[in-house]
Amino acid sequence: MDFLSWFALLLLIFVICTLAYGMIAIHDIPYLIAKKRNHPHQDAIHYGGWVSLFTLHAIWPFLWIWATAYHPKYGYKGIPHVEDELSGIEDSEEKKIQSLETKVFKSSRHESE
Repeated sequence: MDFLSWFALLLLIFVICTLAYGMIAIHDIPYLIAKKRNHPHQDAIHYGGWVSLFTLHAIWPFLWIWATAYHPKYGYKGIPHVEDELSGIEDSEEKKIQSLETKVFKSSRHESE
């Protein structure tokens, strides 16, 4: 065998090893997302990733969705919309206004007596 045959063989082995490592590294992405978000089902997502590896990543997109659907603070509810946050602020503002009105009403009642 001449030099080019050896070089081609080494290049082929390198490409196959790189693709194998890439496939194994890609299957772990949903688990890393779940781990970062402290997902309650991170172990199941990890095992699903290994099953997906043996089925040529057939269920991998579903694992990705499952891992990203969970939010660390809000759970599966997702991130609240701006309107939801503002409605919470408006409710607290209304409570403050009502308490101030009752204080003013009580003080005006005491002054009139």
